[in-house]
Amino acid sequence: MNDAVVPTQAAELTLSSLYRDHRSWLENWLRRRLGNAWDAADLSQDTFLRVLASAQPIAQMQEPRAYLVTVGKRLLVNFHQRRSLEQAYLNALATLPEACVPSPEQRWLLLETLQALDELLDGLPVLVRRAFLWSQLEGLGYREIAERLEVSERTVKRYMAQAYEHCLLVDL
Repeated sequence: MNDAVVPTQAAELTLSSLYRDHRSWLENWLRRRLGNAWDAADLSQDTFLRVLASAQPIAQMQEPRAYLVTVGKRLLVNFHQRRSLEQAYLNALATLPEACVPSPEQRWLLLETLQALDELLDGLPVLVRRAFLWSQLEGLGYREIAERLEVSERTVKRYMAQAYEHCLLVDL
């Protein structure tokens, strides 16, 4: 009998074997949730890129499909948030007079900026986000924000400090 230790399946797991063994399954899982093969393929690739960039050692994964689903679900939520933001932006553009409609290049840049801002503010409580956005995008003062939110100016100052701190600490 051979004295060599037979490595476990988990120990043999590499990115290439993870991809080979689970890509098709993950794509099908995503396709069922999206109803679109193209977006499912993109999100599948993004999932494997996230796995590659993660601190989780691939060789030590006990339940690779569960891990892929967890990462895939997060990307799916981001995808839907991005689509919702995109649709809101397009709806706002539709209300503009034709002379004010930005060019396709400007629209793309604005959408990219909105998505980056959305990612930057992700994780902040709703009221903190609103206060920050009203301050930065509409130029409202703390008193006006406090009236809209029905809170004190002191609370708005706390919200703004929280938002600024979050923006400084977030790692994009």
